[in-house]
Amino acid sequence: MMLPPDPIKPTSSLSFSSFFTPKSSFKLYPVSLPSISISISKPRTTLSFKLHSSSSSSQSQIPNPPPSSDHSHTLLSILRAIPDWADSVKERGMRRKRTLYNHEKWVQHRSSLRHLRHVLSSLSSRVILSLVPPVIAFTSFAVVIAGYNSAVLVHWLPDFFPVLKSSTLPYQLTAPALALLLVFRTEASYSRFEEGRKAWIRVTSATNDLATQVIAGVDTLGNDATLKKALLRYIMAFPVALKESKISYLHEGIGVCEQLMGIPIPLSYTRLTSRFLVLWHLTLPIILWDDCHWIVVPATFISAASLFCIEEVGVLIEEPFPMLALDEFCKLVHNKIEEAIANDNVIQAHLGAKLRSPSTEHSTNGCPNS
Repeated sequence: MMLPPDPIKPTSSLSFSSFFTPKSSFKLYPVSLPSISISISKPRTTLSFKLHSSSSSSQSQIPNPPPSSDHSHTLLSILRAIPDWADSVKERGMRRKRTLYNHEKWVQHRSSLRHLRHVLSSLSSRVILSLVPPVIAFTSFAVVIAGYNSAVLVHWLPDFFPVLKSSTLPYQLTAPALALLLVFRTEASYSRFEEGRKAWIRVTSATNDLATQVIAGVDTLGNDATLKKALLRYIMAFPVALKESKISYLHEGIGVCEQLMGIPIPLSYTRLTSRFLVLWHLTLPIILWDDCHWIVVPATFISAASLFCIEEVGVLIEEPFPMLALDEFCKLVHNKIEEAIANDNVIQAHLGAKLRSPSTEHSTNGCPNS
């Protein structure tokens, strides 16, 4: 303990023990207070300095984020490159305009060379290109399983590594279930496609009937001619015609289309089919190893390409409208109404000319008078 300078100097040496009692408390009391305040303030100053120095050192010692996050992001980008490319190919195919079949297209459709044509056009098929990610993934997994089993058999690995193989009985029992899942999935999707096609046929038929009623029921003379022309233009525009209250068939068709667009096949069914296919092909190399060995690689490739192709077709036709020639339907409606308008104009022109021509008097026997 340090004592501050004191102007009063003691004349005798004193022992500052705990039993010492000063003679004058007024003179020593102010001396003891500064000593106590100094002794208390020093730890506070030291404590404050320590906290400040520790915080600054901790901030200066914060490590930079590890570069592994950048590497993981790059790896994910590489892994997503092929699926993103396959999805872009699929979406471009969905946006492609469809055309209605004519006689020439039906002849090409049932041609005996169709099989060769379909094989040669495989690399441009959006269904096949969209299967590239799963087929590559499962084929690569089959290569890994085959390489591992081969390494175990040639003793490149320690003896405690087992050969991955199993009985084919589970596959024999579950194959019918997978087949039924795929069949029902595709059948449900085709039912939606067929319902969408029928809805658009009802819409086009109702549009043509409404246009015929307007042409036949609205007079072309006076102000009615403008109204008639406007109604026909509205019908050709089609969305505006939905505001009319009498077109029940149009409302019915649009209601069906909205239901098909808003309500997919139950998602649990779709997820079950997808999970079943994934689990099936992950275990396929193990099941076939005893019988096929390295042939499990092409066998897995063929199986994945075939079964996933069936599932992919079901997913594509589940949304029916991109698969229908809707532009051709609209153009067909437009052309029919335009043809009906042209025929009505010709008829009205003949009637007007006949009404403006002078009347000819006839004799009683039906022959005109000379």
